[in-house]
Amino acid sequence: MRKVAIYGKGGIGKSTTTQNTVAALAEMGRKVMIVGCDPKADSTRLLLHGLHQRTVLDTLREEGEDVELEDVLLGGFGGTLCTESGGPEPGVGCAGRGIITSINLLEQLGAYKEDKNLDYVFYDVLGDVVCGGFAMPIREGKAQEIYIVVSGEMMAMYAANNICKGIVKFAEAGGVRLGGLICNSRNVDNEREMIVQLAKRLGSQMIHFVPRDNMVQRAEINRKTVIDFDPKHSQADEYRTLAKKVDGNDMFVVPKPLEIDELEKLLIDYGIAN
Repeated sequence: MRKVAIYGKGGIGKSTTTQNTVAALAEMGRKVMIVGCDPKADSTRLLLHGLHQRTVLDTLREEGEDVELEDVLLGGFGGTLCTESGGPEPGVGCAGRGIITSINLLEQLGAYKEDKNLDYVFYDVLGDVVCGGFAMPIREGKAQEIYIVVSGEMMAMYAANNICKGIVKFAEAGGVRLGGLICNSRNVDNEREMIVQLAKRLGSQMIHFVPRDNMVQRAEINRKTVIDFDPKHSQADEYRTLAKKVDGNDMFVVPKPLEIDELEKLLIDYGIAN
């Protein structure tokens, strides 16, 4: 079973990219569980056709310790298994602790057991936060492969570099490695070349460049992944290609984060159209 965590700047399209990739893996016949690690609980919405899944923390608050696995794990598109960690009540408690509580409960309830025949577990983690509870998937070895969703925008690249610092910190203890950067295009000047260069300097790879297409938004409005909503569309093929690259990936590294002046120079060198 491969354990994958997806990180990236808030608003970069991380959850959308994750769900579309998971849908493509499911279409390939892979058995995938996705664990939403965001208090918004929106990491499984497209796979569940918009159903607002009751989170692990909500279930614990309402039912106490008497929780069964089927209470917090739902079947989604293509046989995917979907769960949301949820978060504390607004203004109370720590959302990061919710991730720890949720993953521990899933383990106790047998979600990861061999009889589930899982090929993948995906953790969709809130924003670019790699400290405290949000680092739990990489800090305690729950995730072994990290993919960072990025674009050619400065703050997205800054966040990716920052996440790499977190990977370095926990690489020795937990064995976590960077599998590559996923460029979710924002149509920035020289974007592909810039992210290829960023990945190279990190010692990694841009595993795929996902072009910007309004079909993604149309599918989301219909509460589906692109592969589910319009499987013959070219954007569906982009996610299939990304899924195949992840499935066949064998490049896992401890990244080499850039200094801030190096990162800014990269933006200057590549971020202006010729």
